[in-house]
Amino acid sequence: MNTAAASWIVIVLMAVLANFPFFTESVLGIVRLKRGAKPGFVRLAELLLLYLLVLGVARLVESSIGNAFSQGWQFYAVTACLFLVLGFPGFVHCYLRRRSDD
Repeated sequence: MNTAAASWIVIVLMAVLANFPFFTESVLGIVRLKRGAKPGFVRLAELLLLYLLVLGVARLVESSIGNAFSQGWQFYAVTACLFLVLGFPGFVHCYLRRRSDD
């Protein structure tokens, strides 16, 4: 796999996983809550867990291509911000979209 294809795979995976907590009412798509709607702190915990999962997958992809480089805090700050920006469509769908049943 070349570097460009690996980069796009990680970016698409990041976009899908950043929106996942907002499109499902079950925790990680597995556990259904009794109260119906998921609280906001559960969505934030899912976002953090999925961000760490994406970082792990990106590290594995980088290691399979060649040497995995050590990263500083700047890398994690930028990728966390990118993860949140990519999750914005799901946030809009979940919280800001006008519902027809109102």
